[in-house]
Amino acid sequence: MQFTLDDLKRILLESAGADENVDLDGDILDRRWDELGYESLALLETGSRIEREYGITFDESAVTDADTPRALLEIVNAQLGAASAA
Repeated sequence: MQFTLDDLKRILLESAGADENVDLDGDILDRRWDELGYESLALLETGSRIEREYGITFDESAVTDADTPRALLEIVNAQLGAASAA
């Protein structure tokens, strides 16, 4: 199973909405969360939803340490890979 940018955008919109000044359909992979209008509370909620939906668990600081969507995708996919290998 692969966690994609589309999966991330869907969960972000469901859990935290979107800043009307930000186009999530643009090239957002390497933009910082604050540039995209998301603060740490929104990221924690997003991380919780990902954990519940995909049956994985993050280290406590993993989601907040991921400062871009690309970094979060890498963390989620690493957890999914570890879970499927177990």
